[in-house]
Amino acid sequence: MNFPFYIARRYLFSFSKSNAINIITFIAAAGIVVTAAAMFIALSVFSGLREFSLSFSNDFDPDLKITTVKGKSFFVSEQQHAQILQTPGVAAYSKVIEERVLFHYDGKDKVAYLKGTDSLFGHVNDVAQSLYNGTWVKPDTYQAVIGYGIANDLSMGLFDFTNVLEAYVPKPGKGAIDNPAEAFSKTNLIPVGIYAINEDLDNKYVFADLGLVQELLRYQPNQVSALEIRLKPGADETAAIASLQKILPATEIRTRAQQNDSLYRMLNTENIAVYMVFTLFIIMALFTLIGALIMTILEKRNNLKTLLNLGASVSSLRKIFLWQGSSLTILGGVVGLMIGIAVVVVQQRFQLVMITESLAYPVRFTFGNVLAVLVTIAAVGMLASWFAAWRVNRKFLD
Repeated sequence: MNFPFYIARRYLFSFSKSNAINIITFIAAAGIVVTAAAMFIALSVFSGLREFSLSFSNDFDPDLKITTVKGKSFFVSEQQHAQILQTPGVAAYSKVIEERVLFHYDGKDKVAYLKGTDSLFGHVNDVAQSLYNGTWVKPDTYQAVIGYGIANDLSMGLFDFTNVLEAYVPKPGKGAIDNPAEAFSKTNLIPVGIYAINEDLDNKYVFADLGLVQELLRYQPNQVSALEIRLKPGADETAAIASLQKILPATEIRTRAQQNDSLYRMLNTENIAVYMVFTLFIIMALFTLIGALIMTILEKRNNLKTLLNLGASVSSLRKIFLWQGSSLTILGGVVGLMIGIAVVVVQQRFQLVMITESLAYPVRFTFGNVLAVLVTIAAVGMLASWFAAWRVNRKFLD
């Protein structure tokens, strides 16, 4: 057996003659256990909140979204349509048009996006599953599905045939406007459904039939503002993007993460911030470990002199306390992790902590969080142990 490790194990599992050293060592071990458990629970809670936050955009955003590089719209030919359907990894795709318009209802106005969708939209997007009330838009009709926030701002109900929802969009062209009434194209919509996803999206969109929106904007039948694509499970996203880029060269293809770039950046920044804060807590807890190791070194000074006279090197004597501190840190980290995992699993299974009466506090167990806690505890613990073990030198022993 390795000599330094053997001595370190004896020191680790035996009590010191000094009660003060025993108490400080116990406090250091308890601090490591608590901070490791707290760090894992915090990371698991944040992972749960991250998954919960992204679930809203995942229900709304497609796997891939194709938009034009220049202008607001582009054309999709029948040949390109067939090539897209034959692209490996593509399960379905939908043509959409998005335009910012003015909505008027019963004396109230609201500026939002009118989104025209075709009959395949439901195969690409799960937004229909987020209906709060009513039904989804039927093709070739004047029906519309509106966000909960828009409905609230306009005091709107469903199937109100006495007050129609009017959508106004400026007519394209140049020159002065003689008659303001002729400056806008207008269409009437019949609200048949209300969706509820989150506050931002609920105040952003009104869904209608693609043909109706094309007619309102004076688009041609094959003219769209975007293509939304759903990939097959396990499909190679990079290969699919490369193939689609060849079919539609003058377009930009964005993944789901790129469509929500600001949201992903915010969540990643918050994740790093949480990790750094709890790493700082671990470092503070390990100052107690440094103190306990230094006091142990002072107590074992005569024993170290004896080992040195028997032929042990100074570096091997340092390794004794490096092993002792590292072992104590890793053991404390493992115990803390076991406690943290138990707390997370209990919350997942029994939902003891609730945000509302119907919504449990989201937590998510991941092996990435387990690895992050173990690596952090081990790295910081070894550094703290090395700092204390460096106290053992020739001058100290002499």
